Amino acid sequence: MTPAQAKAEARIGLLNGFAAYGMWGLVPLFWPLLKPAGAGEILAHRMAWSLVVVGVALLVVRRWAWAGELLRQPRKLGLVTVAASVITLNWGVYIWAVNSGHVVEASLGYFINPLVTIAIGVLLLGERLRPVQWTAVGVGLAAVLVLAFGYGRPPWISLVLAFSFAAYGLVKKKVNIGGLESLAAETAVQFLPALAFVLWLGSRGEATFATEGFGHAALLAATGVVTAVPLVCFGAAAIRVPLSTLGLLQYLAPVFQFLLGILYFHEAMPAERWAGFGLVWLALSLLTFDALRTARRRAGETQGGFAPSPPAVGASRLVLKRRTGSQSTRPVPQPPARTP
Repeated sequence: MTPAQAKAEARIGLLNGFAAYGMWGLVPLFWPLLKPAGAGEILAHRMAWSLVVVGVALLVVRRWAWAGELLRQPRKLGLVTVAASVITLNWGVYIWAVNSGHVVEASLGYFINPLVTIAIGVLLLGERLRPVQWTAVGVGLAAVLVLAFGYGRPPWISLVLAFSFAAYGLVKKKVNIGGLESLAAETAVQFLPALAFVLWLGSRGEATFATEGFGHAALLAATGVVTAVPLVCFGAAAIRVPLSTLGLLQYLAPVFQFLLGILYFHEAMPAERWAGFGLVWLALSLLTFDALRTARRRAGETQGGFAPSPPAVGASRLVLKRRTGSQSTRPVPQPPARTP
């Protein structure tokens, strides 16, 4: 590949990265359009239509060999089922939070996700942290306490989103399936329960798909596209841009969500919430600084002929499974396996 071609590929990758995280960041604008459907009905349609969209995509590219291999591996199939269950919780809480006026608190969940991932890496995987990482985790814990004081309760929406996403990453670490394939497998697990729930709503006269007009039905069906398109863009970015760049781009989504919560949905931000978010951003700044510094040092050691030492990082080794199916032990906190 010539330098000009490499530059063009990098540009395409960067644009796809911005597109993916931009769409995930702007998705709070979409969920309110689906009212009067409740969060449960929206979630069920998202699961069902995502399978349809991803199934068509895989049919077009003729990538089905993985399905037979997965069915022959009960342990891996069980892990996919667990991953599907965890991401169902994550999706459901996020949709409910957005449509109930908690966009800012939902964005906090994705800000603190790298910190929660590090904590789980230490507690469950016995990973070692560098001093700056310990400091970041401590600052993050202080932020949660400040926000709990500000909200008058623990920020449970943020915590559920962050911990469910970290658990999702932990499970996905064990499943070596590509991005579209993974989404297809997980939504296949979700499909029958989702269909049963929609039929149950219909039997009670509470389903909105067939009662609110064609536009409403089309929007519910579009949940599959809203789920799949950013995933495709992310996959295109992941193979073209450095992992460190992708790791920094991941913060675009919660930043956009936070700004939408304040500027578009006009959610309240008293002083104690600003203080709590400020501590979260400080913790993430420390984490990012340490990760980039470590990456530069290891790059220098490699160029100087020294073998780099094994990483002692939590976030990068826990959320290893990427939408593209690749694995990495980079010190920059990994982009989440799938954002809302």
